[in-house]
Amino acid sequence: MNTIEIRKATVSDLETIQNISSQTFEETFAAVNTPENIANYLRESFNLKQLETELNNANSQFYIAYSDSEAVGYLKINFGDAQTESINENALEVQRIYVLQNFHGKNIGQLLLDEVKKIAKSSGVDSVWLGVWEENHRALRFYTKNGFIVFDKHVFIMGNDEQTDLLMQFRLH
Repeated sequence: MNTIEIRKATVSDLETIQNISSQTFEETFAAVNTPENIANYLRESFNLKQLETELNNANSQFYIAYSDSEAVGYLKINFGDAQTESINENALEVQRIYVLQNFHGKNIGQLLLDEVKKIAKSSGVDSVWLGVWEENHRALRFYTKNGFIVFDKHVFIMGNDEQTDLLMQFRLH
């Protein structure tokens, strides 16, 4: 079993983040969305300028998981006004846990989520929350197993398609 190392990302990791983002998003959602909607989403959400803006936001943090020296996934968390919804000021949002498909089932998502819980405890937030597409059953099972509970939902617009994300949270206190 390869050793997994998790490191905080810097601007020099932008292309790595972009590559993992695009590949993972396509692997996960291409089969259930139109090619146009996927292409537009990748172009708008994962262009280098957008990712650099996110990386430079003081209230956002990226962590990359490496298997040996290969980047195999990453995590993006948001605090305060960087959160995509104003659920609770004293919460931490997990905006993305992306793991390349070849590395599914190797505990990398779990290690990244464990890192989130560690950061949450040390930063004194009350809860961790995230949004998961209601059709992403694998992710829903994973978060439920980790103590996350659905508390709300919201609409996620994917090109010309409306989709429902379930909002889940994990309370620390």
